[in-house]
Amino acid sequence: MNRCFLAMITGMTTAALSSGCVGPREIYDDKPVVSAKPLYAPAAPASAAPQPAPAVTVTSDDLQANAPETYVVKKGDTLWGIAKHFLKNPWYWPEIWHSNPDIKNPHLIYPGDVISLYYVNGKPRLGINMKQVPGSTRLQPKIRTYPLDEKDVGIAIQAIKPFLIRPQVVAEETLESAPHVLDSREARLIYGSGDEVYVHGLNNAWAGQRFSVFRPGKKLLDPKTGELLGYEATHASDAELIREGEPATIELQDSVREVLRGDRLLPLDPGPEGFYFIPHAPAPATEGNIVSLFNALSQVAQYQVAVVNLGQRNGMEPGHVLEIHQAGRTVTDHFHRDQKDREVALPTETSGLMMIFRTFDKVSYGLIMESDHPIRIGDIVTGP
Repeated sequence: MNRCFLAMITGMTTAALSSGCVGPREIYDDKPVVSAKPLYAPAAPASAAPQPAPAVTVTSDDLQANAPETYVVKKGDTLWGIAKHFLKNPWYWPEIWHSNPDIKNPHLIYPGDVISLYYVNGKPRLGINMKQVPGSTRLQPKIRTYPLDEKDVGIAIQAIKPFLIRPQVVAEETLESAPHVLDSREARLIYGSGDEVYVHGLNNAWAGQRFSVFRPGKKLLDPKTGELLGYEATHASDAELIREGEPATIELQDSVREVLRGDRLLPLDPGPEGFYFIPHAPAPATEGNIVSLFNALSQVAQYQVAVVNLGQRNGMEPGHVLEIHQAGRTVTDHFHRDQKDREVALPTETSGLMMIFRTFDKVSYGLIMESDHPIRIGDIVTGP
């Protein structure tokens, strides 16, 4: 497995940085990654989608008190981290980023680039200064490959990689139509890595195509309407199609738990978003709830993943930043002079920030970027 990114998503956040290297589909392994079918029905028509967030006028008050005049991009930097050098709110980056017309893709920032803070008509702007500062070296984009190890990857990419290539939440209609494990040549009940099993429903698949084998889990319900948003998918194993037909034959690989008859399959897929995310604010009046947590029983914190009941039909897209709030508890005021109305609702408090990194029709995955208090199921998410 090879690596050639500047900083895909390091311990601070996901990044919109690149070093002119190979695309996201080449970073997983030596075998091609195949695009999956959508996990949900098509999103609602554009006319039904919320209006995009209006442009924000960023002033000097939105800058960090110690914002530098210039910043030299280093290997390992992330867009979230760079934005926080200049801005109190990193999701305002698109509002002050001024692309250089000589740069074909302004969203690709390279080691050695000098980001300058300047003003146009009294309003702050950020742009790439092609002149070098003393002691800096401008690295030209070219393919560089070297072994991928733990220190290069960082915390956050390890946290979200499974969510980018494997289904973690599936819609009811997807679950009903997904291929399923039928049996094996040895007629055993439990299978694992290296076993060859028969699968029903793998139509239009080809030898070498790779899949995730999963088991349907609990229902995800909207806390307000009770609508079924989907089912959690418990990953059991990867698999490769070794013989086409009906039934088809797959070989199980890298199993993390036992595979059983009836387990479902979906193609491995890095998702259309890849690893590039530009933090920005969602539409006005965006509001939802956290409906599921991963790798946690009751609460999560920074660099862990949560599911929100907002999806493409709500206008969500990768890079949207959401503020997380905890509703205040209702307590009894035992010292109230009036014996009536002693129940007091405590105020809602902000507990963190999350950035959406993958969206489906009804739900989205978000990475917790900052957390002052534990994040729980039912917490409210809004635009920042």
